Amino acid sequence: MKLLYTNFHGGDGGGHTTYVVALARALAARHEVHVAAPAGSRLLREAGALPGVHAVAQAFPNGLKQLRARMQAQHALAALLRAHDFDLVHVNGSADHRLVMAALRGRADLKRRPRIVLTKHNSKPMTGLGHWWRARRGTDQVIAVCDYTLRDLQQSAYRRCRLDTVHNGIDIAHYTPWPVEAAEAERRRWIGGTPALVLGSNAGTALYKGWMDLVEALALLPAPLREQVQVLVAGKPPAAAQQQRIAELGLTDRVRFPGLLADVRPALAAIDVGFVLSHDVETISFACREMMAMGKPVLVSDYAGLPENVEDGREGLIVPVRDRAAIAAAVETLLAQRASLAAMGAAARARAEREFGIGLMVARTEAVYGMLG
Repeated sequence: MKLLYTNFHGGDGGGHTTYVVALARALAARHEVHVAAPAGSRLLREAGALPGVHAVAQAFPNGLKQLRARMQAQHALAALLRAHDFDLVHVNGSADHRLVMAALRGRADLKRRPRIVLTKHNSKPMTGLGHWWRARRGTDQVIAVCDYTLRDLQQSAYRRCRLDTVHNGIDIAHYTPWPVEAAEAERRRWIGGTPALVLGSNAGTALYKGWMDLVEALALLPAPLREQVQVLVAGKPPAAAQQQRIAELGLTDRVRFPGLLADVRPALAAIDVGFVLSHDVETISFACREMMAMGKPVLVSDYAGLPENVEDGREGLIVPVRDRAAIAAAVETLLAQRASLAAMGAAARARAEREFGIGLMVARTEAVYGMLG
């Protein structure tokens, strides 16, 4: 098959980039794979470095104020579609979905209309005339990355399309538990010699990720317990307002920010428990699955697809969304059960081996493509 992946993110792209790069890398051995992404984006850079993958700079401007730029981008995308006669275009957001539809509209010079597959990566509602139109006129298949998202799609305009769940997969050979000695060395590197319980996350510092809810929850703990906890959050440095709030809570020495990391594994090796406490946007979380694959139990909110990763009490703990008292209680539980965290981490790794492998995601995605004919 001739496949074109599109994504509108001009910067890092987060999980969208991780998703497209994983599929492109795996499928390039069996299909002709092209990736269209904005110039300067991480996706364009990483896709361009993959053997056998054709990466092309393509803008996906959005909004009425960018009408001229949209027309230029539409013409460029139409030329790409015309030149390659793709079997399938796999879009990953509204902006690229709209532009693909516009580029295909009225194209008598195309040999055929490619099938259009949309992956739903977030928990934002899919309502309104635009979604109704795209579901009716420009979508053959929608992939949900978790069962929660599938249920949401079944109540949307996209219910008329083919719908399937394909859970996000990760490279479980890359994200794997580190030897004890190496993990201890990383622990000393990131937090020093303290014996504290280290709660960490590579989900980033966007506020909807809920890391500030964890910080606020720590402030509810009695001082002797609070002093037994360290927090490590990888991602962009937080805004001044959040840093000020951490200082007001007296937790500056308890919360550390290593910044954006090209490789998050050393930081994850240093932690005892991972966390993803999202309250918006999230679906299944690559970050959560990466931490579990590295043998870390996780503390997650019961938002969207996050609970699909964890059996409460076995591979981690599940808390109500934004319930800081419940988060504080969960931290107390983790402190009290610290001796059993290694067993929980082993269970998390075992689940990752059974269910999270990138091979499963690729095989199931390829099967979806095959059903479209």
